Amino acid sequence: MHCEFPDDARFVLAKDVILDAAGKALSYFSDLSSLETGHKLNGQDVVSQADKAVEAMIRERITAAFPDDGVLGEEEGLAEGPSGYLWVVDPIDGTSCFVHGIDQWCISIAIMKGEETVLGLICQPTSGDLFVARKGAGAFLNGKAISVDKTTRIGTGLLGVGANFRIPLKQVSIFIHLLLEAGGMFIRNGSGALMLAQVACGRLAGYYEPHINAWDCMAGLLMIREAGGWTETFPGKGTLLTGGPVIAAAPGVKDDLMRLVSRSLQDELA
Repeated sequence: MHCEFPDDARFVLAKDVILDAAGKALSYFSDLSSLETGHKLNGQDVVSQADKAVEAMIRERITAAFPDDGVLGEEEGLAEGPSGYLWVVDPIDGTSCFVHGIDQWCISIAIMKGEETVLGLICQPTSGDLFVARKGAGAFLNGKAISVDKTTRIGTGLLGVGANFRIPLKQVSIFIHLLLEAGGMFIRNGSGALMLAQVACGRLAGYYEPHINAWDCMAGLLMIREAGGWTETFPGKGTLLTGGPVIAAAPGVKDDLMRLVSRSLQDELA
């Protein structure tokens, strides 16, 4: 399926850039012994030489082609532009996995026009998977249309769960306890973007994280919607710069997931 969009040139660039970024990131991943790494907020919040180099390359390509577009990236923050387009970039989502030699990491690029996400791409270089979504034109994995799992339920599917130290630890532990009581099961691979893409193609039933950054989720949320799933409004009461909670699900999981999230928040306050 293909539709002509005014931003087709941006789509072409985004696809070329994410594939080139995948190659660059893989070159670092193949030589981890010489990779320079550091920490941000704590020992689990990792940044590497690869993150910085990949984002710098992506920004350079965007700026050269569309100098009036804005860019929001994990490593270098926000550079505003007057065109109304904003590229939201995570050069390596799942850096902790990356630096430990685990293949569960990806590159995420979303393009927003005003407040709407119109394009989203997520590439997992280690598998060669390229997820693409275009507003109003569907979601695709390696060129084939994808759909959320429309038959799964909270007690039969796997739910992706994100965790970090930016929120009270009880928010995650209480939710997981309630999920297990409801007969559900969870998975966490360290990359919110990749788990959202896995919801879009039916591998996961849904995804919940009490707080996530925009660069981790904007592309994946569009994919889920275009694949027939549901997503809560993001960033809720937050902003693109502060982030917020992310909740996304296949149709048969939405109501139960929302009940579990609501109960976990109530129990945390009790």
